[in-house]
Amino acid sequence: MAYYWSPYVSVAQRRAKALRKMEKLRKQGKNIQPVEIEGRTIASSFWGKAWCEHLESFSDFENRLPRGRTYARNGSVCHLTVETGQIKAIVSGSKFYNVTIKIKPLKASIWKAIKSRCSGQIGSMLELLQGRLSDYVMSIVTDRTEGLLPLPGQIELRCDCPDWAEMCKHVAAVLYGVGNRLDSRPELLFTLRNVDANELIAGDISLPDFVAGAGKTIADDRITDIFGVDIDVDVEDAKEPLSKSPEKEERATRRVGTVRKQKKPSSARKHRVTTAKKKTKTSKIASRKKSSVRRAAIRSDAETS
Repeated sequence: MAYYWSPYVSVAQRRAKALRKMEKLRKQGKNIQPVEIEGRTIASSFWGKAWCEHLESFSDFENRLPRGRTYARNGSVCHLTVETGQIKAIVSGSKFYNVTIKIKPLKASIWKAIKSRCSGQIGSMLELLQGRLSDYVMSIVTDRTEGLLPLPGQIELRCDCPDWAEMCKHVAAVLYGVGNRLDSRPELLFTLRNVDANELIAGDISLPDFVAGAGKTIADDRITDIFGVDIDVDVEDAKEPLSKSPEKEERATRRVGTVRKQKKPSSARKHRVTTAKKKTKTSKIASRKKSSVRRAAIRSDAETS
């Protein structure tokens, strides 16, 4: 029985061939999305590293993944897309190979448990996608068996290369390419597992049953029980109306105007005030003159004696 091996193709040759292939596909109108890795670090974000570390934790994959890392780093993954339950890619080797990886949707029971345990723990979509999560939430979403990441039994691998192994180096390169893609587009993990990331965000607060149908207002003593917030209400302020109707405001304005008119001093009163001021001034002047006369008389008597 004879075995035929494909001739060795250097990294430089693969890259040049991959570039020509991508350019050709672009001219055909295909939206090419290559995996481009700078340096040796394949994934640097929370979600990217979580994906790669998760795959490397399974003995089923550990023997084949190293060659896949080399292919991913040298730019052999010419094109990669992530869709709901499926990953498609084109990998450059001795030839161009088509890789399809199917991943089962996340079980509804697991997703429900994740949402329940993460309830109120994630403040925004930005925090979720950037991986700015507490250790508690991280441990939930990346749990090896009950988290968002797929198990080997949930992954179906296909490549049209002649390698007999289920996970050839082309498939392994694509799996690492997904980790790299999650660095820039972490939302694709949720797309892949067919779940809505918005359901993990702490948005609407679910009120207890005794409040849900109670109408538009909640009693002050119940607010503390529900939200854990103490409300201080001033009794006098509470008695004040929040707003007045236009008719009441108009009547109040008229009353104020009437009071102001009543307090306006009359001309006769002004005259009496002016006369009183003049008398007071005249009396002060006369008093000063009498004082001067007395002082002069005293000085004269002193000089005579």
